[in-house]
Amino acid sequence: MTADTPLARRVAQAIRDVPDFPKPGITFKDITPLLADPVLLADVVRAMQAPFATLEVTHVVAMESRGFLFGVPMALALGAAFVPVRKPGKLPWKTAREGYALEYGDDALEIHTDALTPGSRVLLVDDVLATGGTAAAAARLVERQGGVVVGLSVLMELDFLRGRDALGERRVETVWHVR
Repeated sequence: MTADTPLARRVAQAIRDVPDFPKPGITFKDITPLLADPVLLADVVRAMQAPFATLEVTHVVAMESRGFLFGVPMALALGAAFVPVRKPGKLPWKTAREGYALEYGDDALEIHTDALTPGSRVLLVDDVLATGGTAAAAARLVERQGGVVVGLSVLMELDFLRGRDALGERRVETVWHVR
């Protein structure tokens, strides 16, 4: 979707900018006003899952933590399993880890080693695509577990950070592009 769609305009109006959070120079996109509007939230979840409805998704893998808010209802709508990908030390079972860079530092993600089976058809979900580091790390984790990434669905994409470049040829669907 582009910024010219009615839904993208509604999303743009709902999200507020918080300057200098989590550190100076970063403008944080606060989605809590969107979450407070059940009609808008439902419309966003439908829009995020719709492009993948016919792709036989078996697992929705969402990134901590705001990706979970969209990933669970999307998994239910697609009839797929939900798999959380979390920051190190937060999953209680055996994990695989992948490091990544983001616009304000470095971090890592983990997935349970038994979360996917070879050939799992995975839709990655997050609230924002910025530098692409988080999404690329999640895709590598999925692929190391034998899964096939069918695409990435995000609420908003910060186009000026060129996050798509980190994802190669992977399909990316976005509700709202921030230029």
